[in-house]
Amino acid sequence: MSELSDSVSKDELRAAALARRLALSDEARAAAAVVIAARPLPFAVPEGAIVAGYVPIRGEIDPLPLMRALAEGGARLALPVVTGPGRPLKFRAWSEGEALQRSRLGILEPLPGAPELVPDIVLAPLAAFDAQGHRIGYGAGHYDCTLAALRGSKPVIAAGLAFAVQQIEAVPAAAHDVALDYVITERDTLIFRSR
Repeated sequence: MSELSDSVSKDELRAAALARRLALSDEARAAAAVVIAARPLPFAVPEGAIVAGYVPIRGEIDPLPLMRALAEGGARLALPVVTGPGRPLKFRAWSEGEALQRSRLGILEPLPGAPELVPDIVLAPLAAFDAQGHRIGYGAGHYDCTLAALRGSKPVIAAGLAFAVQQIEAVPAAAHDVALDYVITERDTLIFRSR
């Protein structure tokens, strides 16, 4: 965890955490993803549960090993689709091996014909996180508005996936920021749900 002063901005915290993440070797990244997939989750994933993952970009931890393990246990998988600035993500059904297309933002997404699903569990990427369950994303607020919208209609588990080097002392959380229930790294699982 980094020692940070109160005067450090969210942009500076994001940049520092992303630099630490990008400094990891390919071997360390792959090993971390395998460790996370092999460890028991701190929450139940019932058969048929819809788990939304993501396609990693910019050095994010790869959720595919965990998604693969959850699918083998009977979960249904989905991936996010960006619908526009300040709007909640949509999620479309996806299974390993199915074709993906690049969005106008350059992110791989399911094809438009894939059924839209409402997830029970969201595996969220992040730039940085703290020990209170707050996350820093990339600044567009997609996951904050998505989790708020989803939780307005049903209980949804939000689990951030990250490398341990992305943990910071404190995220300067705003009123619209939505806290995670869990953060899972290759070293630890942080549990915030009971707070």
